[in-house]
Formats: sequence, C-alpha cells, structure tokens
Amino acid sequence: MKYVVDTVGGPTGGDAWQAAVTAAYFPLDTEYRNRHEFRGSLDIYALGTVSVSRMLCDGVHYRRHRRHFLNEQDSSLLITIPEVSEVNFSQGSRSVRCEPGSFLVERGDAPYEFWHGRANALWVLKVPTASVRSRIGSADRLSALSFDATQGVAALFLDTVRTTIVHIDAIDDAAREMMGRHLLEMLCLSVVSDDRVLDSSVSSVRAGHLQRAQQFICDNLKNSELNPQAVAEACGISLRYLQGLFKDAEKSINGFIRDNRLDRCAEDLSMVSDGRTIAEVAYRWGFADQSQFCKHYRTRFGCSPTETRRQAIERAGRSPQRRGH
Repeated sequence: MKYVVDTVGGPTGGDAWQAAVTAAYFPLDTEYRNRHEFRGSLDIYALGTVSVSRMLCDGVHYRRHRRHFLNEQDSSLLITIPEVSEVNFSQGSRSVRCEPGSFLVERGDAPYEFWHGRANALWVLKVPTASVRSRIGSADRLSALSFDATQGVAALFLDTVRTTIVHIDAIDDAAREMMGRHLLEMLCLSVVSDDRVLDSSVSSVRAGHLQRAQQFICDNLKNSELNPQAVAEACGISLRYLQGLFKDAEKSINGFIRDNRLDRCAEDLSMVSDGRTIAEVAYRWGFADQSQFCKHYRTRFGCSPTETRRQAIERAGRSPQRRGH
C-alpha cells in the first residue's frame, strides 16, 4: 500500500504538511521559515507492521509535546536516514546531529525536537517499539543516538531500505510483510552491538550483565523451558544477582519474558500472510497453555488474539489512497 502527499506551497502549504506528517507518523507541531512558501512531498509504503517513507522537503522544525501522546496506546520508534544534509534531534538530556551516511533513532513516546535548516531528502522508518524491545530488550536506551551506517550490517540495512522501495511495486503483500520484518531484524542487528545502548540507569558492569540477560531472553523466546534459572546459568551469574539486575531496572524477569513473548505473538498475528492458527502462534513463542495465553494477551493489549488478527485483515483490505494538496 502506498500513500502519496505533495505540497506545493501557497496559503495552506505548511498546514497541509503538518497534517501529512501527523497522519504518517503521529501528532506534532511544525515551524517553517516561510509557512506559505513551504514545499514538500511524502511517499509512504506499508511493509506489514513497518512503514517506510521517502520525504523531500524544505527546512522544517518539528516539536512533539507531551500533550501529543497522552492518549496514545501504542508507541513507535522513528528511524531517520538523511540523504542530502544533516538533521538535528533533541530528546531528554541528549542532543545529536546526524549526517548523511548515518541513521538516527527517535522515540515517539517522549517529547522531542527535530529539525533541518535547509531542503533535505530523508528515509524514515516507523517501527513498533514492542517489536524492537522483543528483539534486543529496552528500546528507551536507543533514544537520540546516531549510528554510523557507512560499513557493516548498518550499511547493508540502509542499502536494503533503498532497494526494497525500488522493487516495491513488483512484490506482493506477503513479500512486503517479509521485507518489513527483514528490515526490522537488520535494524536491531545494527544497534545491538553498540556499547551506548547499555541501560544507563545502573552501573556499566551491571548494565552489561542486564543487556546480556535481556538479549539471551530475546534470542530464546521460542524455548518453552526458558525461565530465570536458565537465564542465570547461561549468563554465568547467580539467580539472585539476575533478579537484582531486573529489580534495579524496575522490571520483573518473568514479566519481561512473558511480555516479550506476547509482543512477538502480536507481531505474528498482525502479519496477514502468516497462516498459522492462533494456537500455533502461541505455542511457537513458548506458551503451552492456550487459556493463560489469551488471558495475558488481553491484559497486555486490551483485546483478544482473534481481534488483533481481524484488525490486521481489515487494515490490509483498505484500498490505497492518494492525498494531494
């Protein structure tokens, strides 16, 4: 599915752009050097639970305030890839400048400012925070970090974003969902080895132990025998020490395992091309008791697994739209 937005200046140019980016990502405020002369275009491609946007626009300043997300149920991350000139981002206590050849991670569930002073071309991925968390642990630590993408898996990630969109019209919905998941996996591989993603709320040594424990859990969610003792043994630490690590991070290890399994189940159920039954999805991610799975699922997401699948089918059935201004 592809959506196209084109603003060509005039009295409503800035207003149209703010409406477009709000619809594409989430509510925010915009400022322009000249609101009436602002020009921009935005192409949006749906790849399952991931969306990829191609943005060409004049200089702009975005602000996301707390009032913009007070009533939001789901949080997302934006991955911004500048192509022409640098972009600037500030969130919490961090400020960062991201140059072409790098990519920037932005949390949508906290206030931020994002700007570039001149015309730019950007790729922007919108990914569910839960999908990242279930692969590499806490996504909070990624906020306002810029990652070098000139080599290694990060460079391959950027190349794959561009290549996917070149061929998007020639692949079917199932392939698009698969590519969305592939981009998500490559993104996580790109950031997980960076020491800066360690949880800064605890000491560096304990943060390293916590990250390794979380990564082991994320890598072994399908194992129905995964439990705190197995995690402690795999990480070479005592169970008591492991429990303390999660307590320091204001988490429960059992809750962390369960919630990440539920997030992966929800992701699978949102993939229209996934032909597994709900019971098969639950079992795949380590849930042996179907009734307990459904109970925990409703508690976490406020709906049943069946409703998640139905909503995904309904979204996929909507016909493409074109919005022009």
